[in-house]
Amino acid sequence: MSTQPIITRFVLTEKAIRLAEKENTLTVVVPRSVNKKVIRDYVEKAYKVKVIDVRTLITMEGEKKAYVRLSSENNAIELLTNLGLL
Repeated sequence: MSTQPIITRFVLTEKAIRLAEKENTLTVVVPRSVNKKVIRDYVEKAYKVKVIDVRTLITMEGEKKAYVRLSSENNAIELLTNLGLL
């Protein structure tokens, strides 16, 4: 794994916050070159959480967005709050 951060930025729209509350899912923007396995490994090591699933898509702006679902032992809202994003 490279030393550069994989997450470009966190998405904090109404939909992203609703996903964090209801589905325990983080929404992040990542470089287009990274795959799901790299995203999973990075989030698990950087934030010390357990990841269940990673889904990705390319937005109309050309950005790669990843939906990272955390296990029930970890809380996505609590993580965002601890990072100072909420």
